[in-house]
Amino acid sequence: MKRNEINMLIAISLVAIATILRIVNSGMHLYNFVPMAAIGLFSGAVIKDRRMLAFLVPLAGQFAADVYFQLFTSTPGFYSGQFFNYAALAGAAALGLSMKQIKPVSVLAYVFGASTLFFIVSNFGYFASGYNGYTFSGFAKTYIDAIPFFKNTMIGDMAGGVVLFGTFFMAQLVFFKKAEKSLI
Repeated sequence: MKRNEINMLIAISLVAIATILRIVNSGMHLYNFVPMAAIGLFSGAVIKDRRMLAFLVPLAGQFAADVYFQLFTSTPGFYSGQFFNYAALAGAAALGLSMKQIKPVSVLAYVFGASTLFFIVSNFGYFASGYNGYTFSGFAKTYIDAIPFFKNTMIGDMAGGVVLFGTFFMAQLVFFKKAEKSLI
């Protein structure tokens, strides 16, 4: 199997995984415990040769789950301010594209950055929707109320990042007999 074919298989698998995880997670009420930012980061780091696909992977997973929620559940799939969630996932993919080498310490640092970016951008979208008012106290309330969700985001993204990048590293060893220099 050629590297481009493997990258395409990875991309399709990630979209499916992201969609399934978001749907299953909603039933468990572990809000933000899905590694969406980690998936965006991973797709950017691994699918560098097809930049558009690197951005499309996390966005497609998010969109597919949103369509499911909109059509088949009482949870709204589409709502005001949601553009910011998509922008944050695109930002995570951009962070992945900027990774020079995939090493454990850099993966953890980038996952932390992607989770933090998602927290900042998505909650700004919530604030911009006006639910807490357009005052400084409304702004502060938005971010303070979101802290428990940030914990879940961080745990989900860290676990997801370890699994995604670790599995990718092992696949490199299996399919290509040795890991690329950038993966060591």
